[in-house]
Amino acid sequence: MTTTPYGVQTAARTAAVAARATDLTKVYGQGETQVVALDHVSVEFRQAEFTAIMGPSGSGKSTLMHCVAGLDTVSSGSARIGETELTSLKDKQLTRLRRDKVGFIFQAFNLLPTLNALENITLPMDIAGRKPDRQWLDQVIETVGLSGRLKHRPTELSGGQQQRVAVARAVAGKPEIIFADEPTGNLDSRSGAEILGFLRNSVRALGQTIVMVTHDPVAAAYADRVIFLADGRIVDELREPTADSVLDRMLRISGGTTAAPVSAATSRTR
Repeated sequence: MTTTPYGVQTAARTAAVAARATDLTKVYGQGETQVVALDHVSVEFRQAEFTAIMGPSGSGKSTLMHCVAGLDTVSSGSARIGETELTSLKDKQLTRLRRDKVGFIFQAFNLLPTLNALENITLPMDIAGRKPDRQWLDQVIETVGLSGRLKHRPTELSGGQQQRVAVARAVAGKPEIIFADEPTGNLDSRSGAEILGFLRNSVRALGQTIVMVTHDPVAAAYADRVIFLADGRIVDELREPTADSVLDRMLRISGGTTAAPVSAATSRTR
């Protein structure tokens, strides 16, 4: 049993790990312009779990996600997806790993305007030369509510529908882990709730693993667990979050409460 800087008691939890960072540091620039975006961060993201990453602007939350997802290099330390060490991979190997094992959802929908919804969903699999599991694909499409819009191009879809396409694209290939960076940032509250509800259900019913960066306490409340960053360090963790408990924790962190960094790698709130 351990206690976080804000008095949250935690206990060790054993589970398979989908991704992890160990003593990870990311530095941008040199000399007087040097910025330490991540400062010796260690954290694990367990399989079949929904984790939200939160923190004030500039805290390093997006940098952490990008490094663990293999979208950015690390300055020192380790980043792994499953048992694969990302820092040891060459560019082509890293590209293949991201294509085969990782799903991505971004605030910008990143859809190709010349392709219809179905073609956008299956594009990563088409590039990889893999045929989609038709039963699974149909289930994903039905779940995100796109059955009647598959022939429509992005310009013929609303913002919420475009993000549903992006979510379906991330899930359809059955990746080992999905990274989502502010996935509801461009959506109204109703569309955002529908997307978050689907992500939540994909974890509970389908065993998906999701890591989401967000600034929104309501969005974070859909997660199983929230980790909080400040100044490039993990300063707290919260399990079974509610919007109010997340907001309270964010206010303490943003208000300048002094906190020693903690490892979120093997802790669980009771």
